[in-house]
Amino acid sequence: MTFLAFGLNHLTAPVSLREQVAFDESAALEAVSDLREQPGVDEALILSTCNRTELYCSVSPGAEQVPVQWLHRHHHLTASRLDEFLYRHDEDQAVRHIFRVATGLDSMILGEPQILGQVKDAYRIARQAHALGQPMEHLLQQTFAVAKRVRSDTRIGAHSVSVAFTAVRLAEEVFTDLREACVLLVGAGDTIELAARHLAGKQVKRLLVANRTLENAQELAQHHGGYALALSDLDRHLSEADIVITSTAAREPVITRAMVETALATRRRRPMFMVDIAVPRDIDPEVSRLRDVFLYGIDDLREVIDGHMRSRESAASEATAIIDLQVDRYMGWRRALTLRNPVLDLRADAEQRRDEVLARAQAMIANGKTPEQALDFLAHTLTNKLLHAPSASLREAALSGDVDLLHAAERLYGLDRDSKDRQA
Repeated sequence: MTFLAFGLNHLTAPVSLREQVAFDESAALEAVSDLREQPGVDEALILSTCNRTELYCSVSPGAEQVPVQWLHRHHHLTASRLDEFLYRHDEDQAVRHIFRVATGLDSMILGEPQILGQVKDAYRIARQAHALGQPMEHLLQQTFAVAKRVRSDTRIGAHSVSVAFTAVRLAEEVFTDLREACVLLVGAGDTIELAARHLAGKQVKRLLVANRTLENAQELAQHHGGYALALSDLDRHLSEADIVITSTAAREPVITRAMVETALATRRRRPMFMVDIAVPRDIDPEVSRLRDVFLYGIDDLREVIDGHMRSRESAASEATAIIDLQVDRYMGWRRALTLRNPVLDLRADAEQRRDEVLARAQAMIANGKTPEQALDFLAHTLTNKLLHAPSASLREAALSGDVDLLHAAERLYGLDRDSKDRQA
């Protein structure tokens, strides 16, 4: 089996393409199950976030392109439309990539913590779909351990520079005093939760939370002193918002150009600041053409984010060293799966020699030899057969000065312990 990672992210593909290959959370279980059932695919995991869509697969020889072909079919995209944006990592490079992703080293925001939760969600869904075998199960457990160690042993997570934090900071640059602003949050997931926390800390004048599931909006709004709205009421309240931050899982825009035009008219052309951090996008891109609207998308945040990253750059090299070590350990474990167990081979050889010598001893008794003669033959012959090969190797090691092999033999047969016991 070959372990592969295919994908595209914020560095290789524009948001217009990323939103076409994104997977809904509701459809992820069926998708990973379907991917696992493709010919030659032995294990599968799909990671889909606002910044990336990636397929991790163990495949049989000759099936290396099956996952990409499946991705084309699933999203009804031609190879010419997609392949120039895709990257591929094989074996140890694929392992290194998932470690880097989970630790935030491959994120738009270096070291951002939300990606680890998203990897865990992808793992949970893949397990539910029975799409993981022992190799990838072990890999994911090691991935979580690596991410935890990087987080605890380096300063990769120092200073808050999440997407949500960046969106709030950007809003603060436009509205110098957020205590005079009405903010509308659309969605109720982790990113919106983080934005709500930052905004509550800024003591915004009014906080509105709109979500498709009203109960989720109510819970979030109540926790941060805001007001909850049903998503169906969004157009009636949009004009109240000076700042809009959106992050939903909707496949189509939840805020259209017509809605914003109506809101601006009601506001008598007072400006609106809007940040769309969803993929697929929540706000119709045509909104950016309207006067008195400042619309930022997920890719627009990169310049702002870069200004907050200097404190994490040195920690990234420390994290890379940890990852390199763990890649070697995982690949060693994976290679061991393809090797025969030497203990089993050693025992099978010893049992074969025992049976051969036992048969000859039994034949001696049948031919008139005494049991004592047969036992004496059995003991001496079996001892010689079992020790002949290692004795010859050790004699050669002694003549050639192979001290490592001699010491290894002492540890293997427990001779070093016996020597210490005699000295004691």
